[in-house]
Amino acid sequence: MDRAVFDRMAELDAQHWWFVARRDILSTLIGKYLRPGTSARILEIGCGTGHNFGMLGAFGAVDGLEIDEKARALSSQRLGKPVGDAALPALEGVEDSAYDLVALLDVLEHVEGDEAALLGIRKKLKPGGKLLVTVPANKWMWSAHDVAHHHHRRYERQEFLSVAKRAGFKVDYVSHFNTVLFPLIAAVRLLSKAIGRDTADDAQPPAPVNALFRNLFGAERLAIGRFGLPFGVSLVAVLS
Repeated sequence: MDRAVFDRMAELDAQHWWFVARRDILSTLIGKYLRPGTSARILEIGCGTGHNFGMLGAFGAVDGLEIDEKARALSSQRLGKPVGDAALPALEGVEDSAYDLVALLDVLEHVEGDEAALLGIRKKLKPGGKLLVTVPANKWMWSAHDVAHHHHRRYERQEFLSVAKRAGFKVDYVSHFNTVLFPLIAAVRLLSKAIGRDTADDAQPPAPVNALFRNLFGAERLAIGRFGLPFGVSLVAVLS
């Protein structure tokens, strides 16, 4: 990602509606669907500024990996121990068959070889371990946001499932999410492109709007893990 993106993430990850609501949704999914247990070993790959550590730590002992030096320093402070710098797909130095849960949250789209990355992750899971993964959806939504975040791709649902299955994973659950706000987000991105004002669109809105978006997006935790949502800005899946 651009340096400015990491800087904005560090500034906003505790309060921006997208970060806060996504953590609530993923926590609900882990609690309902994966249930790793408080003694579980958990690895977050591409942990960025470490803003998910508190949420993941409710389910077990967390390790992190991040290749950006500045983000890794901040995430190490948040975790209270060093975060590693092993990169996908090899994940050199990471113990095989060690983790009950691996979290790969909006990371796979940054990796040129996505199938190879998933193959590498499989080696790090214990027998019966789970991979929790989120990716951006809908190729037609490609915008300056994806460019600024150094994405290689956005995924169609079937395309993502095909990559996961080729890597040897069984799909336990898959759904779109960020569904409630999808029409608004899609309209803004299409309009911005049409008028030539295509921006990274990751600034925090005014407080009342931020709270509204957080509540609307966060309400999806009532559906996630129970049934799949048919459309949305992103995809979430549990793989085993």
